Amino acid sequence: MNATQAQYEASTHELFHFIENSPSCFHAVASTSDILSKHGFTELMENNIWKLEKGKSYFVRRNDSAIIAFKIPENDFKNFQIIASHSDSPTFKLKENPEMKTAGHYTKLNVERYGGMICSPWFDRPLSIAGKVMVRQGNQFTSRLINLDQDLVMIVNLAIHMNRNINDGYSFNPQKDLLPIFGSECADGALLDLIANTLNVSKESIVGTELYLYNRMKGCIWGANREFISAPKLDDLQCAFSSVNALVQSNNNTNVSVCAILDNEEVGSGTKQGARSPFLSDVLKRISIAFGKSDEEHFASLASSFLVSADNGHAIHPNYEEKCDPVNKPYLGGGVLIKFAGNQSYTTDSVSYALFRSILDDEKIPYQLFFNRSDQPGGSTLGNLSTSHVAINSVDIGVAQLAMHSPYETGSVKDTLQLTNAMTAFYQHTILSDGNGCYTIHKN
Repeated sequence: MNATQAQYEASTHELFHFIENSPSCFHAVASTSDILSKHGFTELMENNIWKLEKGKSYFVRRNDSAIIAFKIPENDFKNFQIIASHSDSPTFKLKENPEMKTAGHYTKLNVERYGGMICSPWFDRPLSIAGKVMVRQGNQFTSRLINLDQDLVMIVNLAIHMNRNINDGYSFNPQKDLLPIFGSECADGALLDLIANTLNVSKESIVGTELYLYNRMKGCIWGANREFISAPKLDDLQCAFSSVNALVQSNNNTNVSVCAILDNEEVGSGTKQGARSPFLSDVLKRISIAFGKSDEEHFASLASSFLVSADNGHAIHPNYEEKCDPVNKPYLGGGVLIKFAGNQSYTTDSVSYALFRSILDDEKIPYQLFFNRSDQPGGSTLGNLSTSHVAINSVDIGVAQLAMHSPYETGSVKDTLQLTNAMTAFYQHTILSDGNGCYTIHKN
């Protein structure tokens, strides 16, 4: 695959636009829904009977923070080919009744950590608030997305004169050190006013909130040859964005192409909209039911199905080379990551590696391998959780990045286009198993 710098940058700017429109997991799903709707996908509701048609495309949302989209082929389908990523990123969540008067002259907000973030980069930068609000009108309760979209709060450092050891390592207390300043003493009650005015509703009608802080800094391309990018939420909106774009621009006549963007991966996925839930398996089963397939036929389809678990991984760091595996050293711009772990926190095995890398080889898409150091346990992702409900072959992939779980992460300008091309190639191939250890790959 050959691309120009202009093509890499164009793809990157599309990603930046998606991230800017996705300040919370709810907005990420809304942004994805907009892309799908513009490409002719029809929204389904979980509490309705599904009437699906061959050759049509659909999507369904759960909790406004997870979404599964799929394309039905014109022909009878043989299997499902799935790409799964996640909508959430580490951040701070506002508690109910968040405003706190302090020191006689300030109002700060009571927040708690969501996920395992790097705390220090959150300090001394303008932040805003976005999420979901429940509004009551009589006996009707409506979910409304909100993005206050202004420089609104800041987590402010203590001066070095009062904390001389700050550069020698400091353990942040989330209830003391990480609470953002919202305003002066006159700001008491102002947050609810701001939310009500933004939504054009009364304060009394607001009966529940799920609100999060987010970094206001926009994405940028940088480096001596404009080879690097930095932006909020690259983990994992880069994979989510690439997967939905791959889905809308691919076609396959023999399988159902599925894009699943699930929530709460950063806190263990143990929710009704997370990878530990039956959301994905429910959708696959309902697709089979809609086309009159028996349980036996459905399980036969699953046996030939394939899952790509897409979540970014770590590049070798120029200041910390010793943190990388001594042999497999992925770097920014080196190609799509294929991730392995002996403890099965990643799902890649010899079968899924061989099949997925063959597609990349045939399409001349570069890739590299990721392993953690043997003495350093790494993170996990959603692949092994999803396959506990849908037992199919799976490979873990992503792209290499630096500063994972910082509010401003770094990657390569090449990555989004390369990842989208890899995912498109996956959707445009059909992987079938004879059930006896033999697999075939056909390009559609």
